[in-house]
Amino acid sequence: MRIGISGASGQLGASTVAELVRRGGHEVVGITRSPERVTAPVEGRLGDYDRPETLAAAYEGLDRLLLIPSSEMGPGRRASQSLAAIDAAVAAGVGHIVLMSSAGTRAAEEPDIYASYWAAEQRLIRTAPRWTILRMNYYAESFLQEAQMSLAGGVLTGLGENRVAFVSREDVAAAAAGVLTSEGHAGAIYNATGPESLTGAERAALVAEASGQPFSFLMLPEAVLRQGLEGAGLPGAIVGTILSIQEKFVQGGFDIVTGDVERLAGRKPRALRELVAGAFGGR
Repeated sequence: MRIGISGASGQLGASTVAELVRRGGHEVVGITRSPERVTAPVEGRLGDYDRPETLAAAYEGLDRLLLIPSSEMGPGRRASQSLAAIDAAVAAGVGHIVLMSSAGTRAAEEPDIYASYWAAEQRLIRTAPRWTILRMNYYAESFLQEAQMSLAGGVLTGLGENRVAFVSREDVAAAAAGVLTSEGHAGAIYNATGPESLTGAERAALVAEASGQPFSFLMLPEAVLRQGLEGAGLPGAIVGTILSIQEKFVQGGFDIVTGDVERLAGRKPRALRELVAGAFGGR
């Protein structure tokens, strides 16, 4: 079976490619704007979401394809890219299209940063002959980066009380590889999550325990948090994205725990406690 990964040069794409190679038994095609960086035994193909004309050849002859949306944040950009990729994959006759999406996806309009996921899911469901959607929770790695940047100040900030079941990128990649290499997933919508949903105070306590430094969770009004982010020199688009993510935290968009990672990957997802200990232990 020939399996393509569209977005193979990104972190999730590269992890999924590596997992597929480790499992063996299939031809793997890495589709990226920089195919020269793809190394054997993986076949590299040019596929640029901003150049839809490159996608027909990129997706030709694939039995299964994983579409990983880009990280573009401009209003409408990611949606147009994803829709073009889905249309190209359907036109190329890809047998089964798997779409990476976000947990808590629901009807939304631009400039909501999650609107693109809803638009892509709807296009896929309506046009692809065989499809699967893998929604993922917020990355544990992103939380670790935030905590590392905040540790010196001793405070993890948020807009309000929330719970999040953080999931590691490697666990998402393993789940995606499981969908791509096995049967019985057509028409399914999965949620890749961590094993437990933690409050802001609980995850701050994990960092404090692992680092040996005081660290607590502090709720801030949106205007104050925005001012702090802007004061740190972050571009407006980044500030808007961070605030949108925090709003989704408070709305419960990532407060979901499933057994889908274990079901698809064949192993339990790593707990945030373990990941925090690895990142902060020994300080």
